[in-house]
Amino acid sequence: MAVSIQIWRVYHKPRPAGYAVLVERLWPRGIRKAGLALDEWAKDLAPSTALRQWFGHEPERWEEFQRRYRLELAAAIPAARQLFSAAGGRPLILLYAAHDEAHNGALVLRGFLQDLQGAAASRD
Repeated sequence: MAVSIQIWRVYHKPRPAGYAVLVERLWPRGIRKAGLALDEWAKDLAPSTALRQWFGHEPERWEEFQRRYRLELAAAIPAARQLFSAAGGRPLILLYAAHDEAHNGALVLRGFLQDLQGAAASRD
């Protein structure tokens, strides 16, 4: 059975119910650790520091950022699969902090996870 995967900006309230995973390498500015109820902080699934700095949230770099980030994610498939297991059938809520809701790593990660989930379903 496919798990629902949503992205949600950490600054928006209320958050939908599900397995909440912060998918940023850095802690979101202005949010106390005690103030963000998380099930997991998946730093290993966030874009590398070098890729994040290169991208700089510049929309003209978006296509290349997606390509490079997916290459990084291909090396993290076991960690990605672990998210599904940890969620235990609950929806996955991928939490991100970027201001740009149309160009951020959580969008790429959601697509990657959906592809991974689809590939697993086609093998079953």
